[in-house]
Amino acid sequence: MSQETEHVKCLIIGSGPAGYTAAIYASRADLKPVMYTGLLAGGQLTQTTEVENFPGYPTGIMGPEMMEDFRKQAERLGTDIRYGYVSAVDFSSLPHKVIVDDVKTITADTVIISTGASAKWLGLESEQKYSGFGVSACAVCDGFFFKGQDVAIVGAGDTAAEEATYLAKLARKVYMIVRRDEFRASKAMVHRVLNTPNIEVLYNTETKEILGDGQSVTGVKVINNVTNAETDLDVTGFFVAIGHHPNTDIFRGWLHMDETGYIITRPGSTETNVEGVFCAGDAQDHIYRQAVTAAGTGCMAAIDAERYLAAKEHIVTA
Repeated sequence: MSQETEHVKCLIIGSGPAGYTAAIYASRADLKPVMYTGLLAGGQLTQTTEVENFPGYPTGIMGPEMMEDFRKQAERLGTDIRYGYVSAVDFSSLPHKVIVDDVKTITADTVIISTGASAKWLGLESEQKYSGFGVSACAVCDGFFFKGQDVAIVGAGDTAAEEATYLAKLARKVYMIVRRDEFRASKAMVHRVLNTPNIEVLYNTETKEILGDGQSVTGVKVINNVTNAETDLDVTGFFVAIGHHPNTDIFRGWLHMDETGYIITRPGSTETNVEGVFCAGDAQDHIYRQAVTAAGTGCMAAIDAERYLAAKEHIVTA
């Protein structure tokens, strides 16, 4: 049972580019936002090495350092940033009720959800060891670092096919590791992959181990699950494209979601199906999943929340 209760005008659940940007805009709108960072303060970018595609950093910046800049800016403008996680919500009435760390109840006039999404991994110890040092879950983010090199990508769906063709424009060769004897991707995407000369598809193949020199990736050991033959591929980059899982489980039953768990927002807006609840960033975006697009929707969510509150106040005083 929760023991403490506190009321806030604007509650932001989750940090990262979406949450911090929402906090910056909400602070400037005098919404006095309170943010709970979640278990991974700063989001996925805190587990990333160099970021070169975010505007305003001409020489690039390390992911954790960029998130620290975001945090400092939000704090300077007045956001109350707290380390903790939301364990339950109750959106059945206004104001909305949120339980933090299983012990504290927050009531909020508006809620901005920016809990992000987590990449699905293969579960190999070596995968985590070299994450950020040759292993990546985002070809668009990190493909640039492998220009002219040989890389491998694992996955068989549309995202994997799209990322493989993207990598093929940068890398010398792309090995595409497909677990079954066929793709799960659409025919159009399969056609694109098979007609890209520097992509080699390895069917019935699974990743056994990612090889490295202790500092970066030097290869990947794969096994044919029909013949049991093992092969070492000489690659410097290994990309995982087997999907993402949105961090939205606690909102299930309250908010409309797609079959994967991404929160559905009204087109051109961050509004959810629940009045006063907004969603920004990767928790509602399964298409772009970029820091800059997350930041953009964070801005939208804060503006949507401010306009919602202004409309409510106008109705009360009219």
